[in-house]
Amino acid sequence: MTAPTAKLWLAMYAQMLRIRLFEEQANDLYRSAKMPGLAHLYIGEEAVAVGVCAALRDDDYITSTHRGHGHCLAKRASVDRMFAELLGKEAGYCRGKGGSMHIADQEKGNLGANAIVGGSVGIATGAALSAKRRGTDQVAVCFFGEGALGQGLVYECMNMASLWKLPVIYVCENNLYNEYTSYLETTAGDLASRAAAFGIPCREEDGQDARVVHEATSEAVDRARSGGGPAFLLLRTYRIPRPVTVKVKDEYTGPGAWIELQRELPFEGTPVLSDAEFERASEEIRSITSEAAGQPVLV
Repeated sequence: MTAPTAKLWLAMYAQMLRIRLFEEQANDLYRSAKMPGLAHLYIGEEAVAVGVCAALRDDDYITSTHRGHGHCLAKRASVDRMFAELLGKEAGYCRGKGGSMHIADQEKGNLGANAIVGGSVGIATGAALSAKRRGTDQVAVCFFGEGALGQGLVYECMNMASLWKLPVIYVCENNLYNEYTSYLETTAGDLASRAAAFGIPCREEDGQDARVVHEATSEAVDRARSGGGPAFLLLRTYRIPRPVTVKVKDEYTGPGAWIELQRELPFEGTPVLSDAEFERASEEIRSITSEAAGQPVLV
């Protein structure tokens, strides 16, 4: 595992900011009825996608979820083609036919988002099997929320991955809620023990710190590339609420549920980078995102 540098930290900060601004713009497009379909935003969870994908190569694979904009951008998708896809334009990644929940970018190893809860676990595990049979050192990363831990497909795939020592990393983004229902009301037992049952090593970490996520992912990736088999990352995070059109529980939208977990873009003020470096990176990302969306960026 290569030691991280200040340059890497700055690039990761820029990626998190790119995702945040993209999602803010997507929310504006949706609420102004310019975007067809729904907008499942990734705001608040940026450090997970960025920390994980910064440890991957372009030829490594990822699979995503219905809340997948952040995963796509962290795997270096272009902002303009992402917006085009959301708006149903032919210039989008899927020629405008996939929309928000079905974006794929084969050139960067993004095998696609999936609107079925846990539906991409089999795809990622299959990609890992393919890499092993072809004799490459590629790895596959599968993003899913804690709600997917109620799906049988997850455990069938984890069983095969462990038996065959497949180079797949299961990344569980525990944002505490299955949409608007607390996971404590739907998921019994200890989450980490699910991986242990299949002999898969598990690390439970703070998903709000991209540096911690990057270190944990890098360790899992190195192990997978060397034939050590699958890993399971349980990352504690939180989706910052935005205005919704349905009635949800006060415990979800109120500040008490997430005030201690929320850290706005946590690289701000890190001692290895100057304020000027942060500002230059921020202005560049704001300009790119604003131009791609075709409207001013409001932050």
